[in-house]
Amino acid sequence: MVMELVKQRSVVNHFIAELRDVDVQKDAMRFRRNLERVGEVAALELSRTLEYVPHEVTTPLGVARTEALAEQPVLATILRAGLPLHQGLLNYFDRADNAFVSAYRKHRKGEDAFDIEVEYLSSPTLEDRIVVLCDPMLATGRSMVLVYKALLRLGKPKALHVVSAIASAEGLEYAKLHLPPGTRFWIGAIDEEMTAQAYIVPGLGDAGDLAYGAKM
Repeated sequence: MVMELVKQRSVVNHFIAELRDVDVQKDAMRFRRNLERVGEVAALELSRTLEYVPHEVTTPLGVARTEALAEQPVLATILRAGLPLHQGLLNYFDRADNAFVSAYRKHRKGEDAFDIEVEYLSSPTLEDRIVVLCDPMLATGRSMVLVYKALLRLGKPKALHVVSAIASAEGLEYAKLHLPPGTRFWIGAIDEEMTAQAYIVPGLGDAGDLAYGAKM
């Protein structure tokens, strides 16, 4: 299942528009906040698909019968660009466990081609857990797939959700092909083009640099 959030005609369209806007991007704090807000919208939509159990809450005047999550997910993030999006998810799933993975593009000298390197991994057990894996940009899809495979060292999840602000159509198809059957995708917007250097067009640029400053 793929949900493209901008197709739902909600305020998320405004957040995505500001993320793309070269003038608004000059404000790194607002860029981070917009990624965070996309994560919050994705969390709300995703939460509709989870299981709930009856729950009672004692109020000053009696007992209110409601529902609570049957279990908490594990929120997994690709560093560093994924941190604001992760925070948005964590704002809603505020009792969730968390996992962090460092993955980056290692460019080959004099070529457009690159390899994906996975270096650091911090995670609770994922055996039979619901995992929400987020990265603001799903370009080729290779980073997302390699990070998921790295997480399998900590156990096999029973369900996987992928959250991204922007995805390329090509990268989304790659991820759908190489991630487990039944994976659900929550994408802010899907763009049709990608450059030879694997940047999404129109996309929004380098999310990590826009959020935290240019890197060496």
